[in-house]
Amino acid sequence: MAAFSSLTDKLSNAFKHLKSKGKLSETDIDGTIREIRRALLDADVALDVVRPFTARVRERALGTEVSDALNPAQQVVKIVNEELTAILGAGVDRPLNFAKNPPTIIMLAGLQGAGKTTLAGKLGYWLKDAGHTPLLVAADLQRPNAVTQLQVVGERAGVPVYAPEKGVQSDGGDAVSAPGQTTGDPVKVARDSIAFAKQKLYDTVIIDTAGRLGVDEELMKQARDIRDAVNPNEILFVIDAMIGQDAVRTAKAFDEGVDFTGVVLSKLDGDARGGAALSVASVTGKPILFASNGEGLKDFEVFHPDRMASRILDMGDILTLIEQAQKQFDEKQAREAAAKMAEGEFGLDDFLEQLQQVRKLGSMKSLLGMIPGMAAHRKELEQFDEREIDRTEAIIRSMTPEERRNPKIINGSRRARIAYGSGNTVSAVNALLQRFEQAAKMMKRMSNKAGLGGGVPGFGGSMGGGKKNKKAKGKNKNKKGRSGNPMKREAEEKALRDRLSGKKSGGSAFAKPQNPALPAGLQQALDANGGELPPNLGGGLAGLLR
Repeated sequence: MAAFSSLTDKLSNAFKHLKSKGKLSETDIDGTIREIRRALLDADVALDVVRPFTARVRERALGTEVSDALNPAQQVVKIVNEELTAILGAGVDRPLNFAKNPPTIIMLAGLQGAGKTTLAGKLGYWLKDAGHTPLLVAADLQRPNAVTQLQVVGERAGVPVYAPEKGVQSDGGDAVSAPGQTTGDPVKVARDSIAFAKQKLYDTVIIDTAGRLGVDEELMKQARDIRDAVNPNEILFVIDAMIGQDAVRTAKAFDEGVDFTGVVLSKLDGDARGGAALSVASVTGKPILFASNGEGLKDFEVFHPDRMASRILDMGDILTLIEQAQKQFDEKQAREAAAKMAEGEFGLDDFLEQLQQVRKLGSMKSLLGMIPGMAAHRKELEQFDEREIDRTEAIIRSMTPEERRNPKIINGSRRARIAYGSGNTVSAVNALLQRFEQAAKMMKRMSNKAGLGGGVPGFGGSMGGGKKNKKAKGKNKNKKGRSGNPMKREAEEKALRDRLSGKKSGGSAFAKPQNPALPAGLQQALDANGGELPPNLGGGLAGLLR
């Protein structure tokens, strides 16, 4: 979140001097509170929000929850995180209100330039992806080319647009008018769109309304007229996260004028200070429902106050990252790739498939920004070139299928051909091959360390009757395997099966003491098999669990 980068850095600096202290004095806490107050004010957070926030943090920091804590510095960060979550809207976050009888009507309101039209397309795309059938309505007949823009955005999103009026155009057509004037009735367009949606069985209607450069009575009257004509289930106030202190005044005016039900933050990818996001929910008491952080249709997400607070404090947002990965990744392909890694058969074509799945998640910068502690590497993150992924893909696609499966056959002449075909240098091809080789070795090593093999979920190498690793065999010469005595071996295996299935051992003199801790993947396999170990696997596991 670029809008919060400066605030994140300043808050991190405010906590730095606390880490080296085993016990915090009142002076330490007061100094930290001053730094936090300065950081919030510099970020354009409203003064009416900053004062109660710092007062609550100070009161709690001087209480027993910090003085009795084993790590006071972490406890202070925890308090700030909880209070930050509170001013972002903890307890009032909720999903969209959908109508019991479709269509659900969503009206967008806000100033001109806040990003309402773009957001209408993103919201339509998000609803379509969730299984709904949305309809976009072009009721902004005032801003030049607003109707055309919505039609373009709707086409990109794959969502139909209801636009019976052309609105103000700038191409010399019949619908050209002076700035501030309209060529049709936006209230009639909004009203007619509901009947159209019912006729065509659209279950959600998103109405894009006109805005102004500033709050005025004419704007509010038009918005109220549209609201009264369609009786929307949701009125979403779209606010530019970069407008700073003016966000509070604008939010109050729209709340009094149209009584909006939720807030959408746009342009969170900008380099502004982001104070609007920390002020609106607290000042209006209305929840922030969505956040838009880019120009792409997928740069749109549900707003979670606790996750946003974690991002601001450089604690990452792993939950959102996991949700995006679960939504976009093909589980079958991931399992196949994991099996190939374990067997050492992971080729460049498999790597290309994984790269394409990662790209579905969105910008690499935004993904890396969800990892905890990335604020310390912001310079490297900002210098990351997204086109590097395109160059990598071009290099791999310039290879033959055999070269992708077995990169070891790529000699000097092949590298020159690949470089020429992909528009890169030979050194770029060499660098990619070297990195891939190192990564393949590391992944195979990690898979082998994880457990026994592909026969059990979560394991990397082979199990039981799989191929033997000669190097590993040489290293384990001194380790004892199964006993050569048939009776002793049978007793060992029986004792192992009894232990793994939860039965009490018979106390055989041949049974060796076992390690009670089982690998997670093995435990999952046992649970799936009713707690019993397959008989043919007992001998292969005996040496590992000693």
